[in-house]
Amino acid sequence: MQTRVYKVVPRIPDRLSALRTIAYNLWWTWNPEAVDLFRWIDGRLWEETLHNPVLLLGRAEQKRLEELASDSVYISNLDDVAGRLEDYMGRPTWFDRAFEHRQGALDNLLVAFFSMEFGLHESLPIYSGGLGVLAGDTLKSASELGLPLVGVSLLYRQGYFGQYLNSDGWQQERYFVNDYSNTPVNPVVDRDGRPVVVNLPLDGRDVSAAVWMVRVGRTTLYLLDTDLPSNTPSDRQITGHLYGGDRDMRIRQEIVLGIGGLRALEAMGRRPSVCHANEGHSAFMVLERIRQLVGEGLGLGEARELAVAGNVFTTHTPVPAGNEEFSPELVDIYLKPYLDALGMSLESFLELGRAAGAGGDFSMTVFALRHSRYRNGVSRLHGRVSRSIWRQVWPGLPEDDVPIEHVTNGVHIDSWLSDEMTRILNRYIGPRWPSTPRDEACWRNISTIPDSELWRGHVRLRERLVTYVRERWRAQQTSMGQQSHRFSEVPVLNPDVLTIGFARRFATYKRATLLFGDPERLARLLNHPERPVQIVFAGKAHPHDDGGKEMIRQIVHMSMKDGIYGRLVYLEDYSMDMARHFVQGVDVWLNVPRRPLEASGTSGMKAAMNGVLNCSVPDGWWDEAWTPETGWLVGRGESYDDPEVQDRVETTALYDRIENVIAPMFYDRQDDGLPRKWISMMKESMKAICPVFNTNRMLAEYTDRFYIPAYEGWEALAADSGAGARDLASWKARVRAAWPSVAIERVDSPDEDHTVTVGDVIPLRVVISAQGLDPDDLAVEVHSGMVTGDKVLGRTTSERIAFSGTEDGRFVFAGSFTSARSGTQGFTVRVLPSHRRFGTVIEPGLVTWWV
Repeated sequence: MQTRVYKVVPRIPDRLSALRTIAYNLWWTWNPEAVDLFRWIDGRLWEETLHNPVLLLGRAEQKRLEELASDSVYISNLDDVAGRLEDYMGRPTWFDRAFEHRQGALDNLLVAFFSMEFGLHESLPIYSGGLGVLAGDTLKSASELGLPLVGVSLLYRQGYFGQYLNSDGWQQERYFVNDYSNTPVNPVVDRDGRPVVVNLPLDGRDVSAAVWMVRVGRTTLYLLDTDLPSNTPSDRQITGHLYGGDRDMRIRQEIVLGIGGLRALEAMGRRPSVCHANEGHSAFMVLERIRQLVGEGLGLGEARELAVAGNVFTTHTPVPAGNEEFSPELVDIYLKPYLDALGMSLESFLELGRAAGAGGDFSMTVFALRHSRYRNGVSRLHGRVSRSIWRQVWPGLPEDDVPIEHVTNGVHIDSWLSDEMTRILNRYIGPRWPSTPRDEACWRNISTIPDSELWRGHVRLRERLVTYVRERWRAQQTSMGQQSHRFSEVPVLNPDVLTIGFARRFATYKRATLLFGDPERLARLLNHPERPVQIVFAGKAHPHDDGGKEMIRQIVHMSMKDGIYGRLVYLEDYSMDMARHFVQGVDVWLNVPRRPLEASGTSGMKAAMNGVLNCSVPDGWWDEAWTPETGWLVGRGESYDDPEVQDRVETTALYDRIENVIAPMFYDRQDDGLPRKWISMMKESMKAICPVFNTNRMLAEYTDRFYIPAYEGWEALAADSGAGARDLASWKARVRAAWPSVAIERVDSPDEDHTVTVGDVIPLRVVISAQGLDPDDLAVEVHSGMVTGDKVLGRTTSERIAFSGTEDGRFVFAGSFTSARSGTQGFTVRVLPSHRRFGTVIEPGLVTWWV
């Protein structure tokens, strides 16, 4: 049977044509007035279409559209929103102002931001959780800041799963086929109007991938789609499910993302100068980048140096399951044609994805770490943890010197701020408040908000949450086959009660059931006669994570018990829409992961933007954000050998915190009915968190610290047909070959029993043998600090000393350092490679210590 496929588009009256422009630019997702335009058309249909304006316009009654075209009030609002979008797209941005002095020097800057998922809105279900939502918020802030950045990902036909619960409370998964003809997604076409398609060799066959685009304000997200008739049924499923399938499917997905994504940009004439891998899934783009450069005449080593110079890599998890690995057999099957084209053996390639001296599987994280000029964790604590986890990639370096920095995550404020809070902030801070990164002076005006006005807005949001939960709970209980008579007998939630929220991915280390360690105390807490508490839960477990599913089942069972029912609720099918209701409407945001397994977390940031207070283990972002004025800690970051002991201790600490501090403060009302201390803490939290923990600040930090330097490094190596890359590659080859001869033969300094005073200058002279190298090839450093055993710990100084001459064919470096502290102090010396143009170079295995 033959089928002819065609696309039917809605008939939009000419006077409403601006609706189509607005609908196809996700700028509307963070502009409430634009959202109101679509809700105005048909409120019920807006909810049924999951807030999808393209689908809404396609399903709206033609008569209703004609009515609105004649409605002067609607047309006035439409013209206002369309004008705001036009103004937004054309006005100068932070990037224009910040780098105005460098006009022309950054003309070729284009950052390609690769991520396995992007959470832009619930109507575009190509995300699963925090990683994707952060990527979506990053694109929105790139638009706000005017940064030349594009996103790259996959267009999943069935996205991530929808969650529902069976009668026992066990998570079930269902998948829906997404009709992208009814979403704000358009195919990319070339100058002749033909769809842009890229081809990739996979296991002896070519796989084709079409390219789609989503406009996100001023920036663009490009999505690859293998669901094409020319592909085999198996290959059409590559872009079927997000994080679906077996290892074979996952490596194919990541080849399409990394290699296919870069080829797609090349096909559109948008070659990036900087590539940012958001987690290791896209790391194969390094291979394609090298292949392109080799095709332009560079040698393999030269192309690798140039590719590395323009790469940024962000690791997001210290949990092993979050770091992708593939067996050598799979790597051989699917990457052989790419390696053959580069003249690279399988074994040499595998070594690039393994820590020094390690065998086994190929790690995408290790490969990305080795092939990026800049690397970072996503909070201060996670940066330290990442340096510890991955120190074996750079043997010989102390943990503190492992070249992994940190840029703490943030959230796109406008996407998560409630309409109530937006109106209040606009009134007291100003309507353009989110446009400047880290404008702390502006946010201090929160203090001027009247307590009564802030509290009224917050109470309305809690009431809205309770209404939302009741509607969802009733439908959920019916679908689970639960008895309906309890709906009327026992009210679900109370809009006047202290409400705690817990919503996130259900992984066992996040300890969603920590409060269940003492069920009797939990019941007393929820039913306190003067200070009752209620708790709302939501979140999905990975389809293969039975531990996470069991936690959900335990919560559902607990929620149905007498004395608990109505005070504790778990809602199924967590989404971005549900997340907005939660982070805007609860009073306290709870976060209790097993430290230090939470790399950053961002849900608490979203809550704080809305005046919600955080109660959390000092992990991830909260480890650096917490102060006594902004929220509460659970524990002090202690380490425990026995996880069960840790759970018991922190369960007790959490109960004590809620019962003795949080609830009394919430219910401590003045004569006017206002909890003044609570409101004061809301304001302090917002003033401290809003200007810092947002993606505008985060992305400006990436730009200043990573993107601009990476771009400059790329340009320097690429100039003169890659002359810099050739020089650097040749120099590294020479240094690497000669490095085994580098030795610190003698260090002349005061004797060990020599007593010095704080502030004294200590001279030293270092004699080094380095056959085949010049003095300019070496960076000789002296590190001093407290001595424990025979190691210098807690370094207080690090000084580079200069070449001063030769002695019997050996190099002599001389200098001094200052004794900074009293006590048992000492120093040591190390040698690193140093390029005359590019400075000190940190390469795995190229470091020599004084022994």
